Amino acid sequence: MGILRLGNSQAEKKQGTGLANYEITTTLGTGSFGKVKLAKHIHSHQLFALKIIDKNKIVQLDIAHQIKREIATLKLLKHPNIVRLHEVLASKTKIYMVLEYVNGGELFDRIASKGRLKEAEGRKLFQQLIDGVSYCHNKGVFHRDLKLENVLVDAQGNIKITDFGLSALPQHIRADGLLHTTCGSPSYVAPEVLANRGYDGATSDTWSCGIILFVILTGYLPFEDRNIVVLYQKISKGDVRIPKWLSPGAQNLLRRILDPNPLTRITLAGIKGDEWFRQDPVPTNPEDDGEEEKQNVYIDDEAFSIHDAPQEAEQKSLESSTLVNAFQLIAMSSWLDLSGFFEKEDVSERKKRFTSNHSANDLIANIEDIGAEMGFRVQKKNGKLKVIQENKAHGSLRGLSVAVEVFEINPSLHVVELCKSYGDSSVYGQLCKKLSDNLALAPGPASGESDE
Repeated sequence: MGILRLGNSQAEKKQGTGLANYEITTTLGTGSFGKVKLAKHIHSHQLFALKIIDKNKIVQLDIAHQIKREIATLKLLKHPNIVRLHEVLASKTKIYMVLEYVNGGELFDRIASKGRLKEAEGRKLFQQLIDGVSYCHNKGVFHRDLKLENVLVDAQGNIKITDFGLSALPQHIRADGLLHTTCGSPSYVAPEVLANRGYDGATSDTWSCGIILFVILTGYLPFEDRNIVVLYQKISKGDVRIPKWLSPGAQNLLRRILDPNPLTRITLAGIKGDEWFRQDPVPTNPEDDGEEEKQNVYIDDEAFSIHDAPQEAEQKSLESSTLVNAFQLIAMSSWLDLSGFFEKEDVSERKKRFTSNHSANDLIANIEDIGAEMGFRVQKKNGKLKVIQENKAHGSLRGLSVAVEVFEINPSLHVVELCKSYGDSSVYGQLCKKLSDNLALAPGPASGESDE
């Protein structure tokens, strides 16, 4: 392992950024816009994780606001179960976030390699998770991307919550008191986030904590499916099968957290009062009352400014291609073929999907009308539609046959799936376009745009 020591000329070059105070060693990880290196402070010999962000990539990916959001959030938070931001440095080409070094890796890797944890050990980690998330909420910070990959474990077996790039602050809450940006990771996202009607950040974070607890205790996710539409339905219904071999207390708490109705879902305060949760409590010292740590930002005129980021531009980071997840793909577009992303056996133009806020009955009626208007014959059977165009030249039914199915995600959101059995691709394309133009979810605040 070689150490990169900054020589005199390098030190002079980096003196303006303060990077000369660190010895940079091995690479800890690589992301889409930079690397994370292990760094040792020359004077204190303390180890840090140095997140190196390439400004050119920030501009290319249009994620400056995500970086600003993460820095602004981490400056607010000082808790033993949250990764600490110690310093922010910058040069003309790079931004350097000096973060607390957590040497135990991701909780995800721990579960993946060793399997589920015993309830006593899992409860200890969950107590720390809830304490850290509760602290964030008391500071007005909602994480919005809680998952095993964003929970680190140190050498002592204590957790550290990280990655606040999708977090929301009080200024992101609209006049209705809710958040409206669809974000997060598919298997961990709460049903109300998918509904596109606004959601409470604290309640949705609680759901994600419940998913994490489920995986800790069982070793697998409660909601999984390779087909995104099916996964979407499972999460919205909240129909989770909790293993009977878990203790009654653990089963009961999981049911109360993974309640698909956010109004009846248990709160963080309720979790803290739960009998199973309160066993063998882990004491914490939430606030560091010591001297305020130095946090400097050196920015040249040509670089984007870390400070005074326009609030109205925050949403731009969430629309970056590097941040878009499966549910944003559905929510942000009025017409999408998702098959190439989620179904390996279906990467052709045979299958198309779009979302709609029409009711199921209205969709079926409109599809029948549009099909008839275009000269198709529409058959209904077992809740499915088949749109057929006869090949009159040969007197057969080999013209075009399309199966149409409507999936209810929630009462105000449906997915229409069209699958071509056989026939002319150009005619099929015309049918798809006609249906999407008339029935697809219109762009707007409900489909991914937000004033957050």
